[in-house]
Amino acid sequence: MLAACSKAVEEESSNADTGRSGPGVDVTAAPGVAFDYRYAFRLPPTRIASAQEAHAQACEKLGVTRCRITGMRYTLTRGDGVEAMLAFKLDPTLARAFGRQGIAAIEAADGMLIDAAITGTDAAAQIAGIEQADTALAEARAKIDRELARKDVPDNARAELARQRGDLDALRREAQRQTQEQRATLASTPVTFTYHSGTVVRGFGAYAVLAEAADMAGTSAQWTLAVLLGAIALLGPPALALLLALLAWRRWGEAARGWWRTTGSAGAD
Repeated sequence: MLAACSKAVEEESSNADTGRSGPGVDVTAAPGVAFDYRYAFRLPPTRIASAQEAHAQACEKLGVTRCRITGMRYTLTRGDGVEAMLAFKLDPTLARAFGRQGIAAIEAADGMLIDAAITGTDAAAQIAGIEQADTALAEARAKIDRELARKDVPDNARAELARQRGDLDALRREAQRQTQEQRATLASTPVTFTYHSGTVVRGFGAYAVLAEAADMAGTSAQWTLAVLLGAIALLGPPALALLLALLAWRRWGEAARGWWRTTGSAGAD
């Protein structure tokens, strides 16, 4: 069921978002903006591994040119809990649909979306600013080149101009690096799924409150039992040794004192 995510991403283009699928932003509505999609899910702990694997397979079916897995984590926590994460880099035109279909797949697996965050950076404006600064640097370098081309420039002035030209070249290389980084953010969109184990309760009615309270009570009982067992494991051996010593003293203590008194009296005589 979850593996159908990749096919749905390819076919989905203009379907309306459902109320439980969270917000979505289409990259075509904001050209030049680099988006970052983050979704958090809650589902039963036994379903997290299969959901994570299914999302990974959905990405792989899209092909490495359109989707790449860039990070993965799966952690067992106390009380049989699970925390997991899966990070992707997607073709910007597929990122929104991939996230929406990933949410739908989680809901089909008896899970729910608990948080969604979509942030954007105006990469086009930053690229324009960097290119404008680079143009000014290029003009300054051209001016230095013209000065260096003159025959009447003293050696000390020529050395200083050469140093300034080297500084300008370093600044231009840094500007080119920043431009490439910004273009890379437009070429692929990061999408991150995080998975949290827990009781799935939809809505905010009386049943939801009671279910949350029952889940909290169960968790509290587990922690109480764990603390009790830990205390027994820590204090049990010393307490048992003390009890055995007390029983031994009650059983043979009086005889030992009598023997000691007899031995002491015989030695004195």
